[in-house]
Amino acid sequence: MVAKSYLPYYAAGKVIAGFGRGSKALGCPTANLPEEVIEALPAEFETGIYYGWASLEKSIYKMVMSIGWNPFYKNEKKSMEVHLLHEFENDFYGKELKVLVLGYVRPELNFASVDELITAIHSDIDVAAKSLDEPLMAKYKEDSFLSS
Repeated sequence: MVAKSYLPYYAAGKVIAGFGRGSKALGCPTANLPEEVIEALPAEFETGIYYGWASLEKSIYKMVMSIGWNPFYKNEKKSMEVHLLHEFENDFYGKELKVLVLGYVRPELNFASVDELITAIHSDIDVAAKSLDEPLMAKYKEDSFLSS
């Protein structure tokens, strides 16, 4: 892991509809945060994959998040897509999602195929899950930002 001076970082916003690829094409549903949350990121906040804790409807979950342009899909808009490490039965558009970003996994990359992208996503999820089990990161689950 690479230490980033702007972490931990706190953000919150109402979940919006994204590109519709997470669940369908990649098997990894994401909750997308609105433009104003993305625009509020500090200038030094690098694109890439991050991990941390997220709060949704008074429950706290491990999360992995992509911030950037998704080069494989050639996005023209920067996005902030959060994958909660939990299975949900329903979508939660319009619900407030709080994220506490703690660590950086890797830079944003392009991939030769959707299979390569899916493999990277699974690796990112494993890194996030293991990292958040570390005592230094696990303690942040109790941060008052997530429970307020």
